[in-house]
Amino acid sequence: MYSPRLPACGRYFGYATEVSTSATCLYWQAIAGRCFHAIKRIMKTKKKRNTLRQSLSIFRYSGRAISLVWTTSRSLTIILATLTLVAGLLPAAIAYIGKLIVDAVVLASQAGADNNITQPLLYVGLEAIAVMLLAGSQRGLNVCQSLLRVLLGQRVNVLILEKALTLDLTHFEDSEFYDKLLNARREASVRPLSLVTRTFGLVQSALSLVTYGILLVKFSVWALIVLIVAAMPAFIAETKFAGQAFRLFSWRAPETRQQHYLENLLAREDFVTEVKLYQLGGMLLRRYRDIFDQLYGEDRDLTLRRGLWGYLLSLVSTAAFYLAYAWIVIEAVLGRISLGDMTMYLTVFRQGQSTFSGALTSIGGMYEDNLYLSNLYDFLEEEAPQPWGTATKGVNPRDGIRFENVSFTYPGSTKPALNNISLHLKPGEKLAIVGENGSGKTTLIKLLTRLYTPDSGRIFLDGVDLQEWDIEVLRQRIGVIFQNFVRYQFTVGENIGVGDVQYLEDTNRWQNAAQKGMAEPFINELPDSFQTQLGRWFKGGQELSGGQWQKIALSRAFMRTRADILVLDEPTSAMDAQAEFDIFNHFRSVTQNQMVFLISHRFSTVRMADKIMVIEAGKVIEQGTHEELLEAGGQYARLFLLQAAGYQ
Repeated sequence: MYSPRLPACGRYFGYATEVSTSATCLYWQAIAGRCFHAIKRIMKTKKKRNTLRQSLSIFRYSGRAISLVWTTSRSLTIILATLTLVAGLLPAAIAYIGKLIVDAVVLASQAGADNNITQPLLYVGLEAIAVMLLAGSQRGLNVCQSLLRVLLGQRVNVLILEKALTLDLTHFEDSEFYDKLLNARREASVRPLSLVTRTFGLVQSALSLVTYGILLVKFSVWALIVLIVAAMPAFIAETKFAGQAFRLFSWRAPETRQQHYLENLLAREDFVTEVKLYQLGGMLLRRYRDIFDQLYGEDRDLTLRRGLWGYLLSLVSTAAFYLAYAWIVIEAVLGRISLGDMTMYLTVFRQGQSTFSGALTSIGGMYEDNLYLSNLYDFLEEEAPQPWGTATKGVNPRDGIRFENVSFTYPGSTKPALNNISLHLKPGEKLAIVGENGSGKTTLIKLLTRLYTPDSGRIFLDGVDLQEWDIEVLRQRIGVIFQNFVRYQFTVGENIGVGDVQYLEDTNRWQNAAQKGMAEPFINELPDSFQTQLGRWFKGGQELSGGQWQKIALSRAFMRTRADILVLDEPTSAMDAQAEFDIFNHFRSVTQNQMVFLISHRFSTVRMADKIMVIEAGKVIEQGTHEELLEAGGQYARLFLLQAAGYQ
């Protein structure tokens, strides 16, 4: 028969695709089929290997969790490991001493002599000591775990908060980032200790199983095999349901955040006024209940399936135990083992089955803990922008601030927030920025303060690109009040002091800043002056009016005495016209040597600036002084006359 040399695999398929009825063609088709099936087997093997690799990789955080616990408290970790070792070895010793007690009692009863009672009592004493040591080790384990749980919870929360401090503003404006943050914080503080506890528990179970195995193999190797196999189904089911529970936990982070938000709307003092007046309580509560019902329904279904399968598969273990029970009893009745042996084997088999099942449960729990820790480490490994600027002073201090063709688009948006912005502000000059809501005014300020980085164009301070400045030095030069400033639930002095955290407790600076922000008169009328607690969250707190809070925030901006750039975003929006007029008359005198960026909708305010810039849809459409812009008769003039008409 013709038997050609086998060509390369690729040629098999070339031959096999030829349409021919010859025996040669049929031969190559057969070879091609074999090659095809061989490739399928190889691919299937690779897939199995990849699956195995993925399954094993899920335990990749175990070492990191142990390291985290070790660095949290080395002494407690060493004690925990030592007690785990003791608790792992003692159960088999207790079972063996129990056998010795029974055999000694049987021998003593057969001999009928009084002096034979000494040996059984000696074994009873040994067992009592072993039991006390086991109870002490287990109690010690609980104490260590309780202490480590508190320390580790604090450590992980600090790690999360430290990481949050390194991230950019754009991260906090991304809903997916918030989901990741929520998943990291939920249960992440307890999962590392849980993983380490289960790891040590697995070591403890392994030690116990080795000693049980040594005792049980003397009876029969098959008894050991039955012990192992009987516990496997429940382990497989637990691992499967642990994975499903984690996926359910991760997928519904947005719903959980929405639930927390609704709780805040219903229970926070800064929301409750509007919720009551608009009668929103019933609607918000219904939404809260609807989300809970949805989440509870998913939890209930998973819990019922997990419980049912866990019970059914546990029956396998129960059946295996009683088969072994019957086997051991038969062996004792037939006289092949002593009564003490029977007692020991029954104890070893029952405890061994429980220990092996516990070991598999620990592995399943470690799998689940690793899944949750993946959330924590995914967040901690989130790429943070690395500030590379090192400049601490400019090359041309007289140049001030210069924007050159600056553009910026928010992530996920197609429309630029700022488009080709150019401006120049010299030291001591005041620039007012005017425009409708959403025109890009606040975005420009966030670029100036390096909360954002321009997509194109450059910003210069004293002749040096803003990105080349040391970020800490740069921000020390800027005093800022945003329209949505924070109302800290601190004392009055601390509310002002946070404007320069290096001088947070400096009472002289508080007073100077309060004078510049025109907050001192009403502060002196408060019960404890600068030591008065503000807000309603804590006992004795005083609430301020919107205008008073705004003066506190304005004073905060003046805390930075070294700041030569002042940013005021709607600094008087909550004040009446007279208070606003007084503040800006005072304001010009206290900011003579500072560059000022002023955002305001009130034209009585912006006309005091040296320059006025009008922004519309992210573009500069007009620049000039108040008089120049009125004379030009453009958008500024139209808005100014429109607003002036309202006061006539």
